[in-house]
Amino acid sequence: MSSERIVLRVGESLVAGGPPGTAAEPEVAIGELDGPLGTAFANLLGNQVVGHSRVLALLNTDVMIRPATICVSKVTVTDERYTNILMGTVQYATAMGVLDSVRAGDIPKDKANDLGIIVSLWLNPGIVDVKDLDHKVLFDIHRKATAQAIHKAMSNQPSIDWLLENQDKIVHKYFERGLKGEI
Repeated sequence: MSSERIVLRVGESLVAGGPPGTAAEPEVAIGELDGPLGTAFANLLGNQVVGHSRVLALLNTDVMIRPATICVSKVTVTDERYTNILMGTVQYATAMGVLDSVRAGDIPKDKANDLGIIVSLWLNPGIVDVKDLDHKVLFDIHRKATAQAIHKAMSNQPSIDWLLENQDKIVHKYFERGLKGEI
């Protein structure tokens, strides 16, 4: 077993560029199941909230991945098609992204049974109106975003030095759009 204890790591990612509605923006929290992350994980799993289902990341209906991963929707779910896309294609992509992270070494393989991951998922609500949705593109984007968020969490990216150096160079796109009167 790895000697380094992973109490809590946090990361996020945004992967866009696909057809409308397919962008992914997961936020992850990773930590030992016998610490604060484990408490949060158990509370999320046991305290279901209407419209914000929490489900384990699965390869299929009864094949849970390791590290144990719980998917939490950032969007209130009210549409059956949205639920099927989120808890089908996106849930599966999340599971594959986690396993990609183990394979890449971002998550130590010897910690796979000791860690838990909470993934807050964002799926554009407009996805329900996309005709001929390309589930493969949606899957690939969400898989990549999950792996990227985990990589950033486990490597503490961006670093505080990078953030301080770039603080005044980066402007949040919605703030900028607001300044232009676009929102």
